[in-house]
Amino acid sequence: MQVDFSGPIVQYFANLQSVLCQLNQDEINASMNALLSAYDRSAAIYCFGNGGSASTASHMLNDFNKGISGELQKKFRVYCLNDNVPILTAIANDIGYSAVFSRQLEGKANSGDLIVAISGSGNSENILQAVTYAKSRGCKILGVTGYDGGKLWELADYHMHVPCHNMQIVEDIHLVLNHMMMSVFSDALKRDTGH
Repeated sequence: MQVDFSGPIVQYFANLQSVLCQLNQDEINASMNALLSAYDRSAAIYCFGNGGSASTASHMLNDFNKGISGELQKKFRVYCLNDNVPILTAIANDIGYSAVFSRQLEGKANSGDLIVAISGSGNSENILQAVTYAKSRGCKILGVTGYDGGKLWELADYHMHVPCHNMQIVEDIHLVLNHMMMSVFSDALKRDTGH
């Protein structure tokens, strides 16, 4: 069977381009400076998400800890809380899925650390529970969201928000933001001999 998908393909990319043009660059800049500040003071950066957002969190760890940090003497300290299947399933089974991230932050998150919470809807209970706990420990919160930002928008100190109600485009752009940061930080930190 042959189907001409050219129309939907063009429409998808047009929608993607339209949303990219709506991103708040001032908020993105402030978020990147929060990440740079955490790097400068050697603070831990904890990232996590569910589903596609979990893969973005894993990708962020790879791009920051290896991609950006690879040739630098000073390294980013990014930790991804959704990468360890045994601890995730143990907490989910013994306590409940809503605690899979907050429980991992106990005894680890310190004042001055940065949380990168990734949630397309901004309303995932396990994300919100972890963010609430982290705030009680004095951590700053970078919310990476879509849709209307949800409750995570209200809790976050910094925002990388994709104003779109299409989860695929939201997740596309979250990964674009990750790769943009990798490129920009790599260039900036390699030029800056202080790092």
